Amino acid sequence: MGRSRPFWRLTPAERRVWEAFPTGAWVDLRTGDSELDDPVHGGMWGRERTVRAEVLTALLLGARPGEGGRVAGLRLAGARITGVLNLSDATLTAKLHLLNCRVTDSIALMDATAKGIRLRGCDIHRIRAARCTVDGLFELDSCTVHAGVRLDNARITGQFRLANSHLYAPENDASSSESFKADLRRMYSETERAERGWDQHHWSLWAGGLTVEGGAFCRDLRTEGGLRLIGARFNSGLYLQRAVIRGTGNHAVYADHLEATSVEFSQGFTADGTVRLRGARVTGVLSFHDAVLSAPGRCLHLSHMQVDELILRPARIEGEVNLGYSRIGVLLDQPGAYPGHVRLNGFAFESLRGGTRLRDRMDWVSRDPDGYRPQPYEQLASWYRRIGHDQDARRVLLAKQRARRATLGLPSKVAGYLLDVAVGYGYRPWLAGAWVALLLAAGTAVFTAYPPSQVGLDERRIFHAFPYTLDLLVPVSVFELRGAWEPVGWTQWVANLLITSGWILATALIAGATRVLRPPAS
Repeated sequence: MGRSRPFWRLTPAERRVWEAFPTGAWVDLRTGDSELDDPVHGGMWGRERTVRAEVLTALLLGARPGEGGRVAGLRLAGARITGVLNLSDATLTAKLHLLNCRVTDSIALMDATAKGIRLRGCDIHRIRAARCTVDGLFELDSCTVHAGVRLDNARITGQFRLANSHLYAPENDASSSESFKADLRRMYSETERAERGWDQHHWSLWAGGLTVEGGAFCRDLRTEGGLRLIGARFNSGLYLQRAVIRGTGNHAVYADHLEATSVEFSQGFTADGTVRLRGARVTGVLSFHDAVLSAPGRCLHLSHMQVDELILRPARIEGEVNLGYSRIGVLLDQPGAYPGHVRLNGFAFESLRGGTRLRDRMDWVSRDPDGYRPQPYEQLASWYRRIGHDQDARRVLLAKQRARRATLGLPSKVAGYLLDVAVGYGYRPWLAGAWVALLLAAGTAVFTAYPPSQVGLDERRIFHAFPYTLDLLVPVSVFELRGAWEPVGWTQWVANLLITSGWILATALIAGATRVLRPPAS
């Protein structure tokens, strides 16, 4: 009859599951009382709702074949499952669907291959599914997992759903801490564990190298522990709208070298700890719109990324932002997105949207905690030139030279101040004309009141103060009045000052016109 069982005795609940498996029918052990049926109270459920994990394992591993014309499957609601549901290394042809169940120990799917796994509204001790392959949907919807989920190097060809779930890091569960530490000691060196902080096992979701072909929907997720997504690939996007990630270590999200078509940390997404996406590749939008981000020290570590569009308009942010050496197509942000330090050295973008006021951008490029960096100024000036705002570009480059001046020694600082006052480092050549006009007016007034004496008395000359002052200001005498008239008394100092100023201004004007006297970038 195909009804033999590898067990001496089955409970009534187990017998119902055993009989329903070949047809894939639902077995519902719930009472109808919503409060009593909550898996949080699963510890109070009696024998009539208790199913041993080894019975479910036997069924999923082929203890009962499916009936002809029917698709076998395990569909169980409202059960208390005891023991480890160990499906590691197995190839599952039947789908696993648990609804409102209490799983008192781990679900082990390491190196397993499954058609589809759906866990909805369940209370689970721990999920270990490293290197597993799910050819379809992997759903953890509205579940509570007390000692973390491991999906490192797993592959999911369908969607990954983690919406409305609550995950805790293994450190919150004493019974799993030692085994978790043993896994880390076996897999990684002491140096690497120390550098990454892995000995602290602060991760509620450990999913480095995870590949999801369908969308990864983690909206309204709640965690007590970080998300470790190093090298993960989300080929149809990662969506964490309204998720609340409370890192118990330094990081809320650790996702170096992540690849995705789009990533949404938006619509109230909250991270308590650093969000790190160093080296990430996002071919669409990476959004922090209306997010709440906070961490001691560095809040957002977004360096060395390549992103088509970065939306950085959080509701609140506390901590440093690092965008160094990233390549962004469109940056949509606002001045309030950077309340603290911001690292921009090596940062490149094609277009800026949102806060584009010159004053805000000048402040933006000047807030590197390591001090003056020339590249952010050059990048910003280049963008202003591309959009036809040449005057704003010159102002940015002038600010660059002034910021650089603060890093120089005293002689170079003095020379810099002279260049700044004379012609604005070459970006304000009209200043030289203003100085010439001022000196010309002052000299004319002085020599009108105190005319010089004629050098040669063989002929009678009439003195004119204006051309005489102009002749002193021009580096090469044009009117030949310098040799014909000799200043007297203190006006000799005025004449020497005019001659010296003329040479300085002429040099500065040439520098402004030809841009050959720019201080080198450093």
